[in-house]
Amino acid sequence: MVFFDPSGERYGIPTYPFKLAPTGLATLRQLRADGLRPGGQEIAAQLMWRRGHRRAFLYRIDLAVPKRTATAAQRAALDKAMTARRTCPECGVFQDYYIPRRTGACLDCTPGGAR
Repeated sequence: MVFFDPSGERYGIPTYPFKLAPTGLATLRQLRADGLRPGGQEIAAQLMWRRGHRRAFLYRIDLAVPKRTATAAQRAALDKAMTARRTCPECGVFQDYYIPRRTGACLDCTPGGAR
């Protein structure tokens, strides 16, 4: 197995082939799926596959902390921003799609862009 280096001598950090990581370690996506984040910890190991062209860093699950949740004010600001992205600045109509940035107006207000 080319990428099996649990001591980290060859690659600098412990390295495992794809799908052969030891228990207790997880990728960033796996942590997020469990509602966790690395929380400032160092990379514990890595997975490598496709002749070394692909890699994923592994973090210790026991040191991971819960993901932060948005405050009520942050959620309100996001809702306001998403509403602004769907409201045409020309006619003021709330559209069922995001206003294209390249035209800056809804499809009805854009010359040659009528539905």
